[in-house]
Amino acid sequence: METLIACLDQVYGNASSIHQFGQAAKRRLEAARRQVAALIHADAAEVVFTCGGTEADNLAVLGAVRAGRYPDPGLSKHVITSAIEHPAVLSACGQLEREGVAVTRLRVGSAGVVNPDDVRAALRPETVLISVMHANNELGTIQPIVEIGRIARQAVVPLHVDGVQALGKIPVDVTALGADLYSMSAHKLYAPKGVGALYVRKGTRLEPVMFGGHQERERRPGTENVPGAVAFGAAAEMVGRNLAADAERMGGLRDRFENAVLGRISGARINGARWGRLPNTSSLHIDGVDGEALVIALDLRGFAVSTGAACSSGAIAPSHVLTAIGLGADGARSSLRVSLGRANTAAGVDALAEALEASVAHLRRISVHA
Repeated sequence: METLIACLDQVYGNASSIHQFGQAAKRRLEAARRQVAALIHADAAEVVFTCGGTEADNLAVLGAVRAGRYPDPGLSKHVITSAIEHPAVLSACGQLEREGVAVTRLRVGSAGVVNPDDVRAALRPETVLISVMHANNELGTIQPIVEIGRIARQAVVPLHVDGVQALGKIPVDVTALGADLYSMSAHKLYAPKGVGALYVRKGTRLEPVMFGGHQERERRPGTENVPGAVAFGAAAEMVGRNLAADAERMGGLRDRFENAVLGRISGARINGARWGRLPNTSSLHIDGVDGEALVIALDLRGFAVSTGAACSSGAIAPSHVLTAIGLGADGARSSLRVSLGRANTAAGVDALAEALEASVAHLRRISVHA
């Protein structure tokens, strides 16, 4: 916040202008680009600033596919993705289908993890992109990106990884992952909402999806959000210094919370694999209790949780992620997602477990008498 406010107050030039105010803004923007690049072990020239993770996903998926080439132009282009991707990827793939592109959405098992062998089996000569998220935003399950990246390189197919949920929670090295495109969002690192970035490996073909000026090396036109990018850079540097310690602490809190819930609430279980997850994410299913009612009950007790992805709040349909791992509509609606962060403490998660136990008991009691 200190970095953001100072930039808003002192750096008001347009980073594309050649006068001293513009060049001052340009220097701050490029410093932020280097900070974000360092967090993912990339070159600064490979980072494109966007307005958030959704734009980064759209630029990656639409831009890479529209720029993609394959041996037989008489066939429709083909994309491989998974059934548990964020709506920003799935909706972009839906748009591609309307443009005549074939899309394969890989199914996952109850663990919520993509099988790399399924990626290999889905490849076609006309495949121009593979898009699989680094970690699922509802379950927290980490996907086998290294293995998928190896398959993509062997097939000479670009790999896009939606890293929005993973960045800042687990180490990210885009070269080791084999990612050609990697999406990021600043607010997941405690930076302001409304700014994100897309890593584009040098040499990766990418068409812009917006048109206008020549900013961001002609990959994303529009006057850059310099204060947002600068705050993003500061957050990236801070996260990089504390990543291992924060992950260990939050993982311990998550396990403490889940063990309390599983031990005290009948009919409670973890959605997806319990291991190989982000340290801060917990998705729970509680038999016979409506998830939305639980969210309201816990909110009244001072706890902010959700039934699934925050960007899907208010949706009538059950979570596509939870149904993809085998939960029925009722089961999906009886689920709760808890995300932990830097401010949470052991006392806080203990209090949440107690509040959840009391809320479940209350909702079950009034359901019986209804």
